This record gives sequence, C-alpha cells and structure tokens, in this order.
Amino acid sequence: MTDPGPERLPRGRHRLSREEVEQSQRNRMLLAIADAMTRKGYVGTSVADVLKGAGVSRETFYQQFSSKLDCFMSAFDVAGEMLLGRLGAALPAVEPGAGDTETDADGSPLDLFDQALGAYLDVLAEHPALARVFLVEVYAAGPDAMARRAELQGRIAEAIAELLGARTQQDRFACQALVAAIGAMVTGPLVADDLDRLHALRADIVGLVRRALVTRSAE
Repeated sequence: MTDPGPERLPRGRHRLSREEVEQSQRNRMLLAIADAMTRKGYVGTSVADVLKGAGVSRETFYQQFSSKLDCFMSAFDVAGEMLLGRLGAALPAVEPGAGDTETDADGSPLDLFDQALGAYLDVLAEHPALARVFLVEVYAAGPDAMARRAELQGRIAEAIAELLGARTQQDRFACQALVAAIGAMVTGPLVADDLDRLHALRADIVGLVRRALVTRSAE
C-alpha cells in the first residue's frame, strides 16, 4: 500500500492564483520525495526523481527548495504536523493535572491513551510514504534531521505524559521511553506493508500501559 501519486494541475488555462499554483507544486514535490524514498531510500533518491514524480521542472524545484535535504526536511515537517494534528483531533483538550484522576467526563487516562495510539496507527497506515519519512529515512538524512525527529518525539512524549498524569521525572522518562519503543515497534510492520500486524500492536501496547498504571497506583 502506498500513498496516491501527486495530482497534476489542469492543462490549459485555469483560475488558480500564483500562490495556489506554487502551493500545489510544493505539495506534489513533498509527496514525490516521500514516494521515491519508499522505493529507493533517502540516499538513492535524487532531485531528478522528485521532478519526475511531481511533474515539475528543475527551476521550479529550486525556487522552493535549496537542496534534496531541504525538501526532505519540509516533508518531515508536514508529516509531523499531520501526525500531531490527527492526535489533537482524536482527543479532548487535556488540562495539566487531568491525568491525575482515574476517570473524567472524557474517559480515563488509559482510554485517552488508547484513542491517541489508535489515531497514531491510523495515520501511519493511511500515509505510509510520509510515515517512512520520520520513522525510517530520517536516519540517513543526517544530524539536522535527527534533531528534528527528537524534537517531534519529545512533543509526543509530553502529550502522552499529560494524558497519563505523569508528574515525576521518573514517570516522564517512562513516557519518553514508551514513545521511543512505539516508534521502533511500528517500523517493522510499516516497512513490510503489514497493516494487520501494525494495528495488532494497539492492544498489546495498551495492555502494557495498563499494567504500568496499576503498578504505579499500588506504590
């Protein structure tokens, strides 16, 4: 399963503004680099692959990006914001301290975590090429890309810490480790295009967090 190919602008005259044309071209290039890396990896993907996939000229590419890495980093940002946006849409606003109670009007902390994990797995399954950008190809893109990934992972870990009511340094570190472990666990099924195995992780991970919450409450 792969992402649908980038759409082309209509032939002939159209009523799109210059800004709309440039945004359309940009989106197509971001999708094209993600799709090319699915087949060739970061190192094997060239600017020419992006041009071919997006149906744009080399001049158009360099009007928007300074290099392949610049295009990749923009695709990474789009993938990250898409993921964070999906997580935010799947959950109610969580106020600091909300996770300290076992239940509330919107469900228990474990229920909220289950919703967040389900949204995360869904977006990976729906956009596998973009998912590979921040789960796989980022390792080949160099230190700047890895720093960007660490920042994104930290933002997700902070959100999970709020959901689960993690207040101590030890508990927040556990949330960081949990997010890192989830990222590692989903990579194999994603690369293998095994969506059943990807979604099957949800029950096992939620069960692990449930046991951790029980242990914490007993201390």
